[in-house]
Amino acid sequence: MSRDRSGRGLRGRNRRSLIAASLTAWTLTAGGCVVVHGEREMLPAASRGEAARALTGFTDAYNRADRAFDGSLDAGHVTGAFAAIDSARLRAGHANNPGGNARHTPLTLTDAKFTIPKKPGWPRWFVADAEGSRGGGARWLMVFLRRGLDEPWRVSYVTLVPPAQVPGFRLDAGGWAEAVPAGSTGEAVPPGELSARYAAYLRVGGKTFADGPGTSGWRAVRARQARRPGLVRQYVDEPLIRDDFAPLALRTTDGGALVFFASRHFEKRTAAAGTSVAVPNQDVRALTKGEVKQSLTLEFISDQAALDPAGGGPVSVLGRVQGLTAAQGG
Repeated sequence: MSRDRSGRGLRGRNRRSLIAASLTAWTLTAGGCVVVHGEREMLPAASRGEAARALTGFTDAYNRADRAFDGSLDAGHVTGAFAAIDSARLRAGHANNPGGNARHTPLTLTDAKFTIPKKPGWPRWFVADAEGSRGGGARWLMVFLRRGLDEPWRVSYVTLVPPAQVPGFRLDAGGWAEAVPAGSTGEAVPPGELSARYAAYLRVGGKTFADGPGTSGWRAVRARQARRPGLVRQYVDEPLIRDDFAPLALRTTDGGALVFFASRHFEKRTAAAGTSVAVPNQDVRALTKGEVKQSLTLEFISDQAALDPAGGGPVSVLGRVQGLTAAQGG
């Protein structure tokens, strides 16, 4: 059974009225007709029924794709960072197991809660928070994104967060959440700048982010691995902020924001003269272009959910999902 964090939902309003209001609203004044454009009208991003159907549609498509190792089966249900990670995983799986995934176990998402912001214009989006059959008891936080009435709902971000760390969200009198603009300056870091700040932090450190596995812990792992006998690892980190990789944020009850953002990471492994680099596994080999001799460059996409506190203080990365998307031998 799903629960709707948006409160009363759209009782009393049918889908046709929502669509009509989202296009244009006409007001007759003494001077004639004035058009109030839907891109400026505050509307719930989705109804409870839409959100529940989107979650079911995604889960069904994800399971079909995973069972067959066929990315075409869920391509219409994913986008952005999650699509990049998921499609690469399925390509590698198909290359190594063209007959399908013999280890497939269905993903189930239960106890779903929906946090639906009221916002103007497109894209529209909402967050689903569910208990997953995978992830060791973590909650699955998923952002569903839609860019137009004729577009399907697609999952752009997926992060796994311990239940106790899922924040509460600020709701208005109608039960709708508040979307935080990318340029908002009321938080420690404007949500639109988090991806670039994260890439910079991974390079040089600093106080922008709180300690944790996805911040100081990751930097420590890199430092240990950077130079080992016979092998050097170099890292490059880049922000991802365009199109369906753009950060999205919800206002939390404490005045801060929960921000979903993406980033791209490269790791180049170079072997000492006269030796070669080992390819870690068959999935990496399936995604590798060129012949691996003295070097191997791995490309990863990562998506994060972070608590951006009001006013100031370190940003806490609550969850991070990373996947290999490409590799190049040299």
